[in-house]
Amino acid sequence: MNTQIKQIAERLRGLRESLDLEISQAAEKCGISASDYARYESGASDIPMSFICEVAQTFGVETTAIISGNDPHALAFSVTRKGSGATIERNKSYKYHFLASGFRNAIAEPFEVTIEPVDTPIILNTHSGQEFNLVLEGTMQIHVAGNDLTLYEGDSIYFDATKPHGMKALEGEIVKFLAVIV
Repeated sequence: MNTQIKQIAERLRGLRESLDLEISQAAEKCGISASDYARYESGASDIPMSFICEVAQTFGVETTAIISGNDPHALAFSVTRKGSGATIERNKSYKYHFLASGFRNAIAEPFEVTIEPVDTPIILNTHSGQEFNLVLEGTMQIHVAGNDLTLYEGDSIYFDATKPHGMKALEGEIVKFLAVIV
């Protein structure tokens, strides 16, 4: 697994330990199994961005702190210049660029997501809240609540993120989309 995932796993473990929680207790608070929580803390597997956001919300810390180890400080506004801000490459096909990494107590979690075309099935996940996606570039297949949809550049979708969902690049081209988790 990549170095960044291992660093995030260490921060997850450190946060849990600082709260004096057992893995089972932290997992229950986040609504996942203890074995999944332990796997994410180990750094040996991919850590879904939705889980990172869930941990931040559940334990009252900033998503940026988990991703990068830095705390945001802006209270009035935060500008993220092109090519800057916190970035996480979960695996070879998914890259997240956090667009509110400098803003403290952000209510929404906006990301520019890049998906590389791969010939594997869509991996479904769920998380609390709602999600908005706007395709900026390419063609994307999205599976939401048992429905397969194709979104093209300029198309958007808003959905209940507690329903199983996942995305995939189509036509052998990279997809970039704006994802806002609320």
